[in-house]
Amino acid sequence: MTSSTGPILTVENLNAYFGDFHAVKGVNLEVQRNEVVSLIGPSGCGKSTFIRCLNRLHEEVPSANCEGRVLIEGQNIYAENADPVVVRRKVGMVFQKPNPFPGLSIFENVALGLKLAGITKKSVVTEIVEWSLRKSALWDEVKDSLSSPGLSLSGGQQQRLCLARTLAVKPPVILMDEPTSALDPISTAKIEELVMELKQEVTVVIVTHNMQQASRISDKTAFFLMGELMEFDETSALFTNPKNLKTEQYITGRFG
Repeated sequence: MTSSTGPILTVENLNAYFGDFHAVKGVNLEVQRNEVVSLIGPSGCGKSTFIRCLNRLHEEVPSANCEGRVLIEGQNIYAENADPVVVRRKVGMVFQKPNPFPGLSIFENVALGLKLAGITKKSVVTEIVEWSLRKSALWDEVKDSLSSPGLSLSGGQQQRLCLARTLAVKPPVILMDEPTSALDPISTAKIEELVMELKQEVTVVIVTHNMQQASRISDKTAFFLMGELMEFDETSALFTNPKNLKTEQYITGRFG
């Protein structure tokens, strides 16, 4: 049984490695329900590695491992009896580049996660696919072409399709790794708008190199540097009155 009070995501002394390289160093972090949290910092500072530890994707890389605890709704996803497949249903992921499944239609792309979760009743699947596409602001654009290939869509539409695919299994947490870096400004604005709407239903942790984006969409922001979490605060406080000198130097453009 999961609790509806307290943080939805708790990270305790998380360390991540690629072989001997120490990529994420002793991170402690709590994320509350229905928050958007941005992760900022220079390239190579551990942001993407950190979020990949939050749904056990990090361990898929040869020689990669991590230590510490990650609690989703109070359950440790690294417990011995934790199933990574179940973890990834609870912690969805949207990647930097849109990755619709080739050979599958728009409808099939969204429905695949449901099929893998054992949801096969046609009326239920159809209803959830429509709900997911509506939540991703894509329904009106694709409702008459659901049998077309997912790869036939534009880049921005493909990214929203990937978001719909993630939403379909209704995870309480969604991770986004620079989801707008490959998109034009109009598509970027649509994704940002969606993120702000989605926090009514899910918690979002988003990696971004765009500090303006972090300030627009997130409730809290975490600043990473060389694998360490340097500062974590309300976004407005972190950008206007950072407590850490390194944070101030980064957000004012003095390095990074």
